[in-house]
Amino acid sequence: MIKTIRKVHLWLGLTCGLIASFSGLTGALYVWQPEITALLNPNLLQVDDIKKLDEKTILKSTTSLMAKYKDSLSSVFLPYREQQTISLKFENGNTAYFDPKNLTFLGEKSSSIHFFENLLSLHRSLGIPRYGKYIVGTSAVLFFLFLLTSGIYMWATAYGSNMKKGFAIQWKGKRKKLNFDIHKAFGAYFIIPLFILALTGSYFTYNSYYKLALSLFDGDSEQQQLKVDLNNPYSFRDYLLRSNESYALRAIHFPKEEAGNYRLRYIKERFLKSGLRRTKEVEIDSDGQLTVLSDFRTDHNSIRIAAQAYPIHIGEMAGLIGRILVFVSGLVPFLLLLTGFNIYRNKKRRKNKKSRNSRAR
Repeated sequence: MIKTIRKVHLWLGLTCGLIASFSGLTGALYVWQPEITALLNPNLLQVDDIKKLDEKTILKSTTSLMAKYKDSLSSVFLPYREQQTISLKFENGNTAYFDPKNLTFLGEKSSSIHFFENLLSLHRSLGIPRYGKYIVGTSAVLFFLFLLTSGIYMWATAYGSNMKKGFAIQWKGKRKKLNFDIHKAFGAYFIIPLFILALTGSYFTYNSYYKLALSLFDGDSEQQQLKVDLNNPYSFRDYLLRSNESYALRAIHFPKEEAGNYRLRYIKERFLKSGLRRTKEVEIDSDGQLTVLSDFRTDHNSIRIAAQAYPIHIGEMAGLIGRILVFVSGLVPFLLLLTGFNIYRNKKRRKNKKSRNSRAR
């Protein structure tokens, strides 16, 4: 039994562990994306005294920009996270940034912003169109279902009666012993954070299955419907200006086709803050029928819980301490991969040496 578990742990470590290491390293860097991006792009993303800027001014500036560029817009993004400015994404793919106070044009998307967008794509899908997210998501599932569980089983079998030894690292020991200690100790230290990261990470690939499982906790809720006159731009403008009673408008996505739908996304807090992620999303069809697709206040429990996958995965739910923990945890799979490979290589060398000695006799 234990031999089979060791083989499963070994081969999953050399396969899924490789992908987990890549995802961990890219994810660890992305944890600090808001701070790094803001530091490198102060002219595009930062505004003086942003906390003194009220919601009404932000929304008025947004509607003014929409009126000016409406025919060529794909999306509008209002201040959120590290971005304190308003950005317009055009149908040709370009993005322009504007000051929310005086509508001054600030510039276009920089190379560092593109870098982190590409980094996120690599983290989620290895940069492989269509199928990459399934490779990453399936590896994450195998990682927490089998690789982590087999590792903790072997650890518990070996050190269940002396757990202190299982957590100990002999830093002055021989190289092979040190390598083994680092592997077994760090695997034990970070078993819970790694399990949570893998569990929440796979959600982004298999979210429909997660929501189906979480629906066991659901009660009753109903979608709300209102009416907006799309032929009257003032009606749409008035809706936007009065729609910030409980949420901050985060983004407006314009219809790709003439008969398509507008999609509006809202967030409870514009800038980084610990705690639950509360969101709202509405859709307006070509007839002006407005449907509240989701609202944290009235959503099913499954949607509420699922909405927390991102802030948990990136550590923001627990504030700075949570982000630091996720950053360090993201480096651990690579450490486990290296030390695990060294353990495998050392065992292989011992076997080959014994085989040569037996043949020499």
